[in-house]
Amino acid sequence: MTLRRRLILGITALLTAVIAVVGVLTVVALRGFLVERLDDQLQDAYGRSAVAFGNPGGPVAVNTILARPGQSEGTLVALVRDGLLLGANILDEHGEPVALDREAAEGLIGLPLDEEPHTVRLGAEGEFRVISSRMPDGQVLVTGLPFADVDETVVRLALLVAALGLAAVLGAALVGTAVVRGALRPLDRVASTAARVSELPLDRGEVALAERVPAADADPQTEVGRVGAAINRMLEHIAAALAARQASENRVRTFVADASHELRTPLASIRGYAELTRRAGHDLPDDVVHAMNRVESESVRMTALVEDLLLLARLDEGRALEGVEVDLSRLLVDAVADASVSRPDHEWELDVPDEPVVVVGDGPKLHQVVANLLSNAGVHTPAGTTVRASARRDGDDVVIEVHDDGPGIDPGLVPNVFQRFARGDGSRSRAAGSTGLGLAIVSAVVEAHGGRAEVESEPGSTVFRVVLPRARI
Repeated sequence: MTLRRRLILGITALLTAVIAVVGVLTVVALRGFLVERLDDQLQDAYGRSAVAFGNPGGPVAVNTILARPGQSEGTLVALVRDGLLLGANILDEHGEPVALDREAAEGLIGLPLDEEPHTVRLGAEGEFRVISSRMPDGQVLVTGLPFADVDETVVRLALLVAALGLAAVLGAALVGTAVVRGALRPLDRVASTAARVSELPLDRGEVALAERVPAADADPQTEVGRVGAAINRMLEHIAAALAARQASENRVRTFVADASHELRTPLASIRGYAELTRRAGHDLPDDVVHAMNRVESESVRMTALVEDLLLLARLDEGRALEGVEVDLSRLLVDAVADASVSRPDHEWELDVPDEPVVVVGDGPKLHQVVANLLSNAGVHTPAGTTVRASARRDGDDVVIEVHDDGPGIDPGLVPNVFQRFARGDGSRSRAAGSTGLGLAIVSAVVEAHGGRAEVESEPGSTVFRVVLPRARI
């Protein structure tokens, strides 16, 4: 649940509780007041009944008591002697006495004779407040007033309080929603800034971290402002760290590029002298010949490493690649032919459509991508492994896949297989002098073309997949 919703629900619940408590107390207080007033009226009615009972003239009938001036509508009078009901009448709206139902009137027998008000229910007539007392001749005089008016007033007030309370809660919820939304709007802007920063590619390249929380939302005098100010300070630290990282990477990249460039000449010289010594025809000791052969082979391997490092450094610098149409079908045909000659102990297969698969990119670099993938499959799989290279169109993309049925890649290495100098374990041990940069070059060249490189591997099936857009991004 969002903070906004929790605040609105909390305010609404609190207001509802307050209104409910106030409403209940109001209804209870009003009912108490009305009951007290009814009891006062009952005392007056009882006094009139007692006076009428005491008038001379023989036995006093119930109707005579009800006929006493001042008796109000609904007044109840009953006479009881020795547990027997002698009569019970109620004064109707016309001022005429009406006999009370005999079964309902049974509730008037056995009441306390303390001349205090008591509540009794008389069947369909409802509840009455009554007072009972024994008269000098032994009869019990019962006088009562109906509860109906009190109940009706209390119910009306309860409904009114409920309706007003409901309207107040709904109004408060609407106003509270607007107030909370306005109060949290700065927090939304802070969250939007954080979201924009989270979408930036901070892990590579030069990052211009210009996103900041607006000054109006970074006021340290407010709660949200303190959060905004803290985020701004954090972004400044991150920007400084990224700038330092980029400067360090630039220095390393420049050093690698310069060193690679400078090493090309001495390596070429070493290789040339070694080859010249080997071809001179001099009668040299076998150990010297072997040593010169090793110098030449290692100079070749070192030259390949330097060339790879130089290529990666140039790609890291973001140098523009050529943008020409490249026929990937022809490129795969040539690359597979070269691989089958260099590694005849593998089974090489080709799967390309009849129509040329064309992309816009740098032909030599894309050829190096395919060659590196095929070389990787040949180097890291045993003899007899089947390697299949394929190309196909997939919507607006072109997909190149190199599949082999070798032993697979160590699962722990799969997430890092495209990193520089990543090496496999014994299950894909390098039989030749791999530099550990082949797949890194694949990833860098593909990304420079706006694509991506992927790998899926399990024992018996390893697939390297390159996805390229038809037009360079």
